[in-house]
Amino acid sequence: MSKLVIVESPAKAKTIQKYLGSGYEVTASMGHVRDLPEARLSVDVKNDFKPTYEIIKGKSALVKELKKAAKESDGVYLATDPDREGEAISWHLAYILGLDPESQDRVTFNEITKDGVRHGMENPRKLDMDLVDAQQARRILDRLVGYKLSPFVSQKIRRGLSAGRVQSVAVRLIVDREKEIRAFQPQEYWTVDAKLMAPGSRKSFDAAFYGYVGEKKAELKNEAEANAVIERAENGEWIVRSIKKGTRSKRPSAPFITSTLQQEASRRLGFQSKRTMKVAQELYEGVEVAGIGSVGLITYMRTDSTRLSDQARAQGREYIESTYGEKYFAKKPHFFKSGKNAQDGHEAIRPTMPSLTPEQARASLTSDQYKLYNLIWRRFMASLMESCVHNTVKANIEVNGCVFTAAGYTVKFDGFTAVYEDLSDEKETQLPALKEGDTVRKKELAGNQHFTQPPARYTEASLIKALEENGIGRPSTYAAIISTILSRGYVERNQKQLAPTELGEAMTGLLEEHFPKIVDTKFTAGMETKLDDVSVGKQDYVQMLHDFYGDFDKTLSKAKKDMEGVKIKLQEDQTDIPCEKCGRMMVIKTGRFGKFLACPGYPECKNAKPLVQEMPGECPRCGGKIVQKRSKRGHTFYGCGNYPDCNFMTWYMPTEEKCPVCGKTLFKKRANQLICLNEQCSTYVKEEPRTRKAKSEDGGAEEKKAAKKTVKKTAAKKTASRKTTAKKTASKAKTSAAKKSKAKAEEEA
Repeated sequence: MSKLVIVESPAKAKTIQKYLGSGYEVTASMGHVRDLPEARLSVDVKNDFKPTYEIIKGKSALVKELKKAAKESDGVYLATDPDREGEAISWHLAYILGLDPESQDRVTFNEITKDGVRHGMENPRKLDMDLVDAQQARRILDRLVGYKLSPFVSQKIRRGLSAGRVQSVAVRLIVDREKEIRAFQPQEYWTVDAKLMAPGSRKSFDAAFYGYVGEKKAELKNEAEANAVIERAENGEWIVRSIKKGTRSKRPSAPFITSTLQQEASRRLGFQSKRTMKVAQELYEGVEVAGIGSVGLITYMRTDSTRLSDQARAQGREYIESTYGEKYFAKKPHFFKSGKNAQDGHEAIRPTMPSLTPEQARASLTSDQYKLYNLIWRRFMASLMESCVHNTVKANIEVNGCVFTAAGYTVKFDGFTAVYEDLSDEKETQLPALKEGDTVRKKELAGNQHFTQPPARYTEASLIKALEENGIGRPSTYAAIISTILSRGYVERNQKQLAPTELGEAMTGLLEEHFPKIVDTKFTAGMETKLDDVSVGKQDYVQMLHDFYGDFDKTLSKAKKDMEGVKIKLQEDQTDIPCEKCGRMMVIKTGRFGKFLACPGYPECKNAKPLVQEMPGECPRCGGKIVQKRSKRGHTFYGCGNYPDCNFMTWYMPTEEKCPVCGKTLFKKRANQLICLNEQCSTYVKEEPRTRKAKSEDGGAEEKKAAKKTVKKTAAKKTASRKTTAKKTASKAKTSAAKKSKAKAEEEA
C-alpha cells in the first residue's frame, strides 16, 4: 500500500509525485472542500458563533474519491499551502477523512523542488489550530458583516448591493482621494531655465535658477518674478563660482514580497494583481522545464517577509561571481526590514534554482510566466549585489547676483544595476569639464509656467501599497479586494486609474454616517492585528468575535431605526434618448459593468441598453463619430460609431488635436505622445504591439476559435483512428477464429 499525500492543485500534485516516487500517491483537493453555505448566515451568534460547514456544491464526488483513497492508503499526509488558508483546508480535510488533528500528518513545502519536498516530508507536524482559528475568525467576521450589512444597504440604496468588511475600507480610500482631487486648488509657480555652453564645448548643458547671492532658495510665484530674474541675467556674464564633486551610492531594493511583486508587475508589465498571483501560483506549483522536468521555479508567493535563507544566498553568490565577477557580490550582506505587521512566516519570493536564468527557461514558459519569472529572478539577484556608485558634480553659476545650478552624475560602478534598475532611476547626465572661474556662454534663457498638481488617483499598484501601509488585509487578500470592488461597480478602472462610481460614493457616505468603524482604516487595521494575535495563540478568537459583534449589532439596530422609511437616491442623468417601449426619456445608471441606459419607468418598463459614450475627434477612416467601448474583460477601447460599416478601433484615446499633415484626429499614446492613425498619412504610426498585447489579454477570440477547431479535428482523428484500430483487431480476431475452426475440423476429419 502507498501513502496518500493531499495537495490543493493538480499541477502541484504532478510535481510532488515526481519527487516522492512510487511509494506515494499524490492527489488534489482542488482548494477548499468544505465551507459556510452561501444560502444562509450559517453562524450561530447565540452559541459562541459556532459555524455550520457543508461540503461545497459540486465537490461531493471528489470528497467520496478522497475518502476511498484515504481508506486504501497506508497513511495520509496533508500538504496544502503553508499559510492560514492552507492550514484551514487541511483541518477540513482531516475532519472529512476522520483523521486525528493531533497526529503528525501535516507537511508544508516552501518550495516545490526535490530538496523542498524532502525537507517537508521529513518534518511532519500536527495541525496548527491557532492558524486554523485565525482563518475561521476572518471567515466568520466577513460573513457576519456581509450578511448583516448587505440587506441594509440594499434596502437604502439599491437592490442587490453588498458590503464587506475590508472592501468597504478600500473603496473609502479611493473615494477620499477623489474628494482631495476635487477640492484641490492649483497654485501657480515659475522656473527660469538656461542652456549654457562651456568653453571649448559644442554641447550645451542645463542650469536652473536657484536664488539670489547670499539668500536661500527662491520661489518664483508669478510671471513678474520670473521676468525680473530674466532681465538681470539676460546680458550679464555667467561665471562658474563653485564646483562640488562627490560620490553617492544606492542600495538595491529588497527581494519581492507579495505586495511589492504585485506593485512592480503592475508598473513594469501592466499585469493586474489577479493576473500576477495566477502566474505566480503556476511558477510555485511547478512547470515542465526542458532538461529538468516538472519543478517549482519560485518559493511560496504569499509572504510578507524579505528574509532569505543562507542556502539561497550561497546559490546566488555562485552565479553572480561566475557571471559578473567577485566585486559584484555584496561583501557585507544587505538585510531589509519587513513591514511592521509582517508575520515573517516564509522567505521572500525568490527563484528556487538561481542558476536557472530566465533565458534558459524561456522556451519552457508561457509569455506571462517568463515575464514574471524574469522579474523575480532579477530582483533576487540584485538584492545580493553591491550598491551602485555614482560620481556626482554640482556647479553654481552666478550672473548679475543670480545663482543658477547645474548637476550631473556618471556611473563609477554599476553594481546591482547590471541586473535590475528601478523605474524611478534618472538617466545619467554628464556635465562638461568645468572649473571655478570659467566663463560660460548663454545659449537660451526662458521662464516656464507651472501649476501644482492634485494627488494622483490610485492605480492597482498604489492602492495595494496604501492597503499594506495602513495594515488593511493581508498578502493573500489584495488581489481579491480589488477584483471585488471593481466587479460590484463601486469602482471603475480608466487608463489604469481607479475612480469611485456614484454608487461607490453613495455606499461610502452611508457607511461613514452610520457605521464609521466599518470604513475606518485604524479600526480595520486593529482587527487585522487581533487576527494575527489569534494566529500565534495570543488572543481567543471567540472572545474577539464577541467584542466585535456586540458593538456592531447595536450600531446596525440604531441605523435601521434612524433610517426607517429613508431611501438614498442616486443622481440619475436624464438623456434626450426616448425609451423604445414606453417613450419616457432614458436615464444613465451605473451597474457592476459600468454605466448603461435604463428606463425610469422601472419596474413597469424594464428596458435597458448599453450607454454609448462619444469621444472627441473623428474616425480617421470614414470621418464618423468615435465612441468608447469595453472589451469582454473590461478593457476600454475606442471604435467608430458607424460599426459594422467601418471597423476602425484603437486602444489609444482620441483627442481634440489635429494632425498638422493630414488634419485628422490625433490619438494619445503612452507618455502623452500624440500619434496619427490615418493610414494614408505620411506620419501614420502602426499600432501593432499594443493591439497584440490587448488581444492576448482579452483572450484572442480568433486564436481561441482556431484552437478549438484544432482540438476538435485532433479529437476526431483520434476517434477515427481508434475505430479503425478496433475494426482491424476485430477482423484479425475473426480471421484467426475461422482458421482455428477450419484446422480443428480438418483434424477431426
